[in-house]
Amino acid sequence: MHLDQEQARGRIAVFGATGSIGASTLDVIARHPSRFRASVLSAHQDVEGLIALCVRFRPDIAIIASEAHYTALRDGLAQAGLGTRPMAGSQALSDVAGSDACDTVVAAIVGAAGLGSTLAAARAGKRILLANKESIVVAGALLMRAVAESGAELLPVDSEHNAIYQCLPTPAIGAAARPGVRRVVLTASGGPFRGWRREQLANVTPEQACAHPNWRMGRKISVDSATLMNKGLEVIEAHWLFNAAPDAIEVVVHPQSIVHSLVDYVDGSTLAQLGNPDMRTALAYGLAWPERIEAGVPPLDLAAIGRLEFQPPDERAFPCLRLAREALREGPGATTVLNAANEVAVSAFLQGGLRFLGIPEVLQSTLARLHERGAGDLPSLLELDKQARRLADSLIRHEA
Repeated sequence: MHLDQEQARGRIAVFGATGSIGASTLDVIARHPSRFRASVLSAHQDVEGLIALCVRFRPDIAIIASEAHYTALRDGLAQAGLGTRPMAGSQALSDVAGSDACDTVVAAIVGAAGLGSTLAAARAGKRILLANKESIVVAGALLMRAVAESGAELLPVDSEHNAIYQCLPTPAIGAAARPGVRRVVLTASGGPFRGWRREQLANVTPEQACAHPNWRMGRKISVDSATLMNKGLEVIEAHWLFNAAPDAIEVVVHPQSIVHSLVDYVDGSTLAQLGNPDMRTALAYGLAWPERIEAGVPPLDLAAIGRLEFQPPDERAFPCLRLAREALREGPGATTVLNAANEVAVSAFLQGGLRFLGIPEVLQSTLARLHERGAGDLPSLLELDKQARRLADSLIRHEA
């Protein structure tokens, strides 16, 4: 079948375009204008940022997730003289993800809010660059089933899971259960509080928690990194993506963030993927796979780095990693509860309504009190998500 020039370039929907992952994706796209085009851009409620990106990239469609901001988006696009079609709401995201407006969906919406559009893209058989780990944490079985049934291409672009993808036998999805693979090893930077004792974390501020030493990230994921919940969510994600047993997923703290993750084989070999801490590497890999393209990332200078360190995580000071493992062993409903409670707790912490050490306390209490976990289909999972959010919010208000 003949492809016109537009199709041959690859039409990319960047969901979460105004965030850090979106910015890195658009940087890679801009470096390859003859190959890729940002045909769809979305943001949560940053209308001005979305319009500015539309002026630069001229997408066919711009979506603002917050429906209250639709008029501002529509009027702003018109004032800029753009023919970009404005849309609003979560249903619009899902509709466009499954439509012929794009060939590839970059799923970079923060939190469980990205679930609907990611599932829609999977069911439509798209290439999905998965940066939204919460989607697979909440509905891993549903997402992986949709990918298998439609023939969608799922490429993780979290640096850790992208590294594992590159180090496993092909096809990498589900490959951790194959004979010969012993375990996968996720590396963690340790965040801004690496080496701190639990007692030192009592008075941590949001500003301190968001000051990541190696990566430029949004505030929610920065707090997750500081609590090690980000690594807990990645353990759950690795289980679903690669069919890795919970006991075959290890976490090591690696302060330099150069080794992005490893795969250990039964013959004694360990394969690792290394690179500078820059999300453009994984995004370029996902956009061009199975080819390699230039991403704007400088080559690694091992002599300048000098040393690579590894140490076990401190789960007493950072219990979120343990809680995530326990939820994974308990089942999909528990991971849905965990993720919902974490989103509520992190939001409360960032707004000054919860102590840093209160985050794991809220998670543990929510998991202990919410026992209705027979969630199999999407409506059941979404209802469980709502229940967990209500309970977590109630626990936080009670503590306050």
